[in-house]
Parts: sequence; C-alpha cells; structure tokens
Amino acid sequence: MQNLVKHVDVLTQGLKSGISGLMNLTSQATESASGVNFVNFNQDCTSLAVGARNGYRLFSLNAVDQIEQIYENDSEDICIVERLFSSSLVAVVSLSSPRKLKVCHFKKGTEICNYSYSNTILAVKLNRARLVVCLEESLYIHNIRDMGVLHTIRDTPPNPLGLCTLSVDAENCFLAYPGSNTMGEVQIFDAGNLHAKTMIAAHDSPLAALSFSQTGGRIATASQKGTVIRVFNVADGTRLHEFRRGVKRCVSICSLAFSHDATFLCCSSNTETVHVFKLEEPKELPKQAADDTQGGWMGYFSKAVSASANYLPTQVTDVFNQGRAFASVRLPFQNRRNVCAVTMIQKQMRLLVASEDGYLYVYSLDMNEGGDCTLLKQHRLDGEPDLLPDSNARVPASPAPAQPCGSISSYAGILKGHSPDSMSGTDSEKFHEMAAATESPPKGGFRFDDDSEFPPVTQKTE
Repeated sequence: MQNLVKHVDVLTQGLKSGISGLMNLTSQATESASGVNFVNFNQDCTSLAVGARNGYRLFSLNAVDQIEQIYENDSEDICIVERLFSSSLVAVVSLSSPRKLKVCHFKKGTEICNYSYSNTILAVKLNRARLVVCLEESLYIHNIRDMGVLHTIRDTPPNPLGLCTLSVDAENCFLAYPGSNTMGEVQIFDAGNLHAKTMIAAHDSPLAALSFSQTGGRIATASQKGTVIRVFNVADGTRLHEFRRGVKRCVSICSLAFSHDATFLCCSSNTETVHVFKLEEPKELPKQAADDTQGGWMGYFSKAVSASANYLPTQVTDVFNQGRAFASVRLPFQNRRNVCAVTMIQKQMRLLVASEDGYLYVYSLDMNEGGDCTLLKQHRLDGEPDLLPDSNARVPASPAPAQPCGSISSYAGILKGHSPDSMSGTDSEKFHEMAAATESPPKGGFRFDDDSEFPPVTQKTE
C-alpha cells in the first residue's frame, strides 16, 4: 500500500511539472511574438531603426512622451536595417536573402544598389565616409560616396556574431573587430587610409562588445565573462578606465555605448540590470592635504591597505582600482537581446533601452547624483497597438531562454551561400536612371541631409 502511495505521489508531481512546463512554453511563445528581429540606434541617437517579420520601421527620437514613426516598409522579413544619421540612406538585409545588401533611399522608395556576398551578412556599419559589411571571416569596406569596394579584410578570426564597430567621426575613421577568437584582442583598422593601426590586448577571454566614442578617440570593450568593462585610448592602446560590472556571475554583454561627450558609458546585458559608468579622471589631493584629511585610525588603516596593495597579486589590486556604476536601471525583463544608449532629449540626459520584446524604454539619468534611474516612458515598436491603458504599467515579461547577445537579430544561423561578391547589373542601371532623374546632384557624392541625392555608380568587381 505504501509503495502504491509513493507511485501516485511521483505521478502527481510529474503531471504538475509537465503542466508547469507547458504553461512556461506558452508564455514564452506569447512573449516572443513581437516579430522584432533587429533594433539599433543611428550614429547620433536621433532615430531608431527596427527590423521585423513584416518589414522595417524608422522612428524619430526627439521627445520622451512620444516617438514619431517617420517611415514604414512592409515588404519582407528584415534582419538588419541601418540608417545613416538623419539622411534618407538606409542599408537593409532580409532573412530571405541574408547574403544580399540593399542600399535604399527610403523617402523615394527606391533601391540605389545591391551587393551579394559569399556568406551571410552579420553586421553593417556606416558613417559619412565608409560602409562596412561584416561576414563571419571577412570584412568589406565600401566608399559610401559611390558604394564601390575599397578594401577587403580576409581570413579574420571566426566571428559568428558579427562583432565589429565603426567610429562615427569620418575624419577619425576607425574600424574595430576581434583580433582573436580565443583571447580578447581588439584589432583597430584605419578605414579611412585602409591600413591596420594597432592591436589592443583588452581581455583574457574573447570579446563580447565593442564601441567607439563619438570622436573615435576611445574604445570601450567587454569580454564574454562580462564582469569588467575597459576603455582604451585608440591612438596608443593605453588603458584609460576600468569598471566592474559585477562579481557574482558571468553575463553576456549585449551593448556598450558612450554619451556624445564621452562623459558616460552605458552597458546592457542579458540580465535585468543596465549600468551607467561615469568617465572622469580621479582627483588627486595634495599630499599634505591628503594626510590631514585621513588622520586618526581610518587614516592609519587606509595607509596600511595602500602599502599592502604593493604586495598583493595583480588581480587583487586591479579589483581595488576598478570603478563602480554611477547609475543603474532595473529592466522589466531579462534574457532578451537589447541595445542601450545615453543621449540628450529635450535638453535632458536620458538612458534608452530598445529590446527584442518590441519596446523602447526611456529612463531619466541624474548627471550629478546618479543612482537608480526612473522609467519615464515606454513605446511599442512592433507596429501593434498597446492594449494596456498605461504603457508604463506594463507587467514584466516572463524570461525567455538565454540567447547570445550582440546585435538584435535572428539570422546568424543561416547556412552559408555561394554567390560571388558583385553588384547587381540591373540595379546599377536603375541607379543610373534614378541619378539622372535627380536635379543636379552634388559633385562627387551624397548630400547628407533629409533630401540626400545619389550620384551614379559604375559596377565594380574585385
């Protein structure tokens, strides 16, 4: 009889676990139904691009209370869409053609040109001088004036997430990508003059995130361990800052982003916390003043610690010297890919987080005191109406299965293709027709404003 009771208890617990698992799967399926494949801010954080199963959308970020949708295209399943500043130029990659890059004038609804590559396109980066296409083991650098291929970096270390970053400043036109797939080495390439610049040994483990400051003078790095964020001088590779994100657990860093003036650096991951670090030089007091302010027992203790630090292992002293977060945010979700940014909106510093759950979250950021940031507004990005009466009262989503962070996209697992690297002749002809229809395009290239014009392009092959 006792054995029968035990068997019944086992069956009951099994049924409960099975029902609970089914409920969790249903919840995850519901939450992942936003249809968002890709989200990214443009170079100066004035707009947001969203790639989804039903096309792509562009939003203007000029106000907190509302975001203006400035364009919508519902043609195909988009996995990458990058806008060049506030111009009408967008670079688009679809899931149906993951090896083909389309460059479009979205206001005119025309395709300027397209290029096909030998493998899946994992990332596209733009500034006013260059367009960079990242494949798993190569990078293509295009002249954005005529879209011709200027240089190809072949046989790069395997880079399955398409990790790379291009500086915003066209004068300091630097490209950064992993120099190793086993160590955290950063290869800096001068994309303006087309030569390698320097290699920075940033971390012991492979890289997870990279970001240039607006001027291209600094680069922030994070490794796959996700505990330490470092900032380096691009010119000579010296370490300028080191911040500790956490010590309890390793996380997957999703994105790093400098503020426009490089005063702040934000970092998001697959956890529910976003950290903001303040990049300020340590203030050194005069020796006599320091001795005066550290009198008594505390002063003696401080001196003892400082003296003993010289005899401690390097790893221990590094922990003492690492900075901590100046401000932080607790998101209503975790284990979802996202991108973050720190920018000025209506003359106030704001922290923005855009997630694959189809929402943009806008937080306050106290530039003087830091601390916990307050959620000001959240906006839905997937084109569907928000059914909740108050978007700020949204219930946190159930955690989805952990996924590798990086650019918010779902295309990295697509099988490799075989097309040669070439520009479509048909599209080149269309490009000539469109250029002929424009009125006096500027000599030698684009005009980078909301009415950008595009010059003719001749087909180029390598």
